[in-house]
Amino acid sequence: MLRAYHHNAAEHAQTMPQMPNHVTDVGESWYAKTSTAFDEESPMPDIDVDVDQDMFSNSEYIEVLGNEYKPKAASMSSWLPHTKLGEAKTLPTNDSKLILENNRDVSQYTVEPNSDSLLILTPIKNNAKHLARYFALIDKLKYPRNRTSLAILVSDSTDKTQQMLIESRRWYQEQAPPELRFQRFDIYRQDFFYSLPRKQRHLREKQKERRTMMARARNYLWTRALQNEQWVLWIDGDLEYYPPNIVRDLMAYDKDVIVPNCLVRRRSIHSRWKHTVYDRNAWQETDQSRQVISKLKDDDFMVEGYKSLKTHRRYLDHFPKNETIVPLDGVGGTFTLVKSHVHRSGVGFPAWLFQHQVETEGFAKLAKAHGYGVYGLPYYYIRHVTD
Repeated sequence: MLRAYHHNAAEHAQTMPQMPNHVTDVGESWYAKTSTAFDEESPMPDIDVDVDQDMFSNSEYIEVLGNEYKPKAASMSSWLPHTKLGEAKTLPTNDSKLILENNRDVSQYTVEPNSDSLLILTPIKNNAKHLARYFALIDKLKYPRNRTSLAILVSDSTDKTQQMLIESRRWYQEQAPPELRFQRFDIYRQDFFYSLPRKQRHLREKQKERRTMMARARNYLWTRALQNEQWVLWIDGDLEYYPPNIVRDLMAYDKDVIVPNCLVRRRSIHSRWKHTVYDRNAWQETDQSRQVISKLKDDDFMVEGYKSLKTHRRYLDHFPKNETIVPLDGVGGTFTLVKSHVHRSGVGFPAWLFQHQVETEGFAKLAKAHGYGVYGLPYYYIRHVTD
């Protein structure tokens, strides 16, 4: 029954205490639903699929970096975007000397970001059936737990999500082996009293209000949870797979904001599984899309993935294989790594229209307006559960 909350239970059977009965009773049903979709030995299940552009062929389903990630604390000397440093006005010599003297006086009392510390943020609602896989994937991450903090926001949930998270926190922070304990594990509750039937969540006319509420949830979470971590990682609560080394891989690119390519398995008309891009919120503007934008009214909202609205933007599956990292103008929130100074400089998730976007796409637009770099990896794949 321990597998319900910890996928690697067999490795720690001697050190794990028995979990409370009310937790394991709940776990029976929701672990059974997820265990067939998550294979310990083979992270990408062996299925018969037609895959676009040879994706997931054999074992070459991710781009492998040629260098190991090394701490880059020294490169974080300034919170100003690199692209804006050259535009700063030069102060008179006397003023500069005084500033430096004051800086030295206060430096001994200043708390700097912990080198390579990571804060994982996840806003969730009615996510009980996915929690087993959520923690199983995090447990497989090859990143030090003593540098990793986790903060989860529960909003408007009516299932057992909150109860299961509380029990999970108790297990990880009080009963688990030391190497599995997080630096921090915080749970927040903030209800927005917003209800949208699941069948309507992808309707085009519902997207502006839905995404606005998601922006409010994300802003609440990062403003409450972010302390002195150096990196922020936004993870969806219902991902099906991502590589264990993904955090170090993404950090190695040393970008302000970076995302992998999130796919989903769907059945084709011939009842065969096929991988397609799930996160259409990650895109690059084109000349055609800029022409579309130029004709919009100030209060027009742009949204992706609908045949009734052609934006002519370039998605992550539209790049050739030699373009392994590309600049983006919009990102999603399925798996988004952000340098914490981006948030600290005031870049959050617009709950209002910013350049015709809200939430994560508005975040990318706002980050670029601040001079930060936003990038995507077309051939580094993760996978979302099938809706």
